[in-house]
Amino acid sequence: MGSHPAYADAAQRVGSAIATQRMGLVYGGGRVGLMGVVADATLAGGGQVVGVIPDPLATKEVAHRGVTELIVVPGMHERKAKMAERAAGFLTLPGGVGTLEEFFEIITWAVLGLHRKPIGILNVEGYFDPLLTFLDSAIAQGFVRPAHRELMVVSDDPEALVAKLLDHTMPPRERQWIKPDES
Repeated sequence: MGSHPAYADAAQRVGSAIATQRMGLVYGGGRVGLMGVVADATLAGGGQVVGVIPDPLATKEVAHRGVTELIVVPGMHERKAKMAERAAGFLTLPGGVGTLEEFFEIITWAVLGLHRKPIGILNVEGYFDPLLTFLDSAIAQGFVRPAHRELMVVSDDPEALVAKLLDHTMPPRERQWIKPDES
């Protein structure tokens, strides 16, 4: 849940906004942490929630059994692929190394041309400021293209970010490096 109450509050607001916008939530299927809060708030607002969880985590009783649909897959790779397939966009909340790994994988997939879906970052209490500064530095140093930074929609306001993701138009694709069946 993080060390600041604002994180859980923002997660609850994201879930409520998803339900209010009549969107669904596709997420990792857990009942714990900020994503458990998002799932609960989405459900409480009448939204549909699809959880995708690897069997080893589901059997350890981490799975959220109250979601609209729970998909149990063999492992983490299948989980990420299934979530990306089912999702219309991606929203990153404050989190740990797993969150960062999934965020960078989704950005990489967009750069490679595997998807054209909006990518949001909820920058609660400036949590992602160091990451955004790092990405800007990587651009300045010639390792990341400015167009790749434009793939991300950043806001500290949960409701505004959910609405922006609905209206976001991805920048023109520079090149499709690989096709989904080649990944």
